[in-house]
Amino acid sequence: MKQQEQNIPSVSELSLLKALWRQQPLSAREIHDQVADELGWSYSSTRKTLERMLDKGSVRMSLSHGVQVYVAVLDKVDTLAAFARDFGQRVMEMDTPLPVNMFTGSKLVDKEELAQLEQLLHDWPQDGNTP
Repeated sequence: MKQQEQNIPSVSELSLLKALWRQQPLSAREIHDQVADELGWSYSSTRKTLERMLDKGSVRMSLSHGVQVYVAVLDKVDTLAAFARDFGQRVMEMDTPLPVNMFTGSKLVDKEELAQLEQLLHDWPQDGNTP
């Protein structure tokens, strides 16, 4: 079972992951600056969330020129597929995969990633168990 499918990140954790997927590595301050308007958080809340994500294995931290920087461990497409599947089943009560055209026009995924997302959603087991 893939790690990101065992534990879907929270919505706020997803915001931090999206910042990292766009550009990484980033310092906690750089991540905070990218998500501050969206989340309306203090810097300390961003740091606390990053610590929780480190504990979960969602991100990895290292030092670069004496500054702690973070990279995403969770794969973007796998994580988005897990979110889409969860939304389809739990929120929309659907037993079939969401249509990938729902994601057309997304600024988060490119054409290749969209094709990967479509394949993951199509191949997802129907019994609710993850691969």
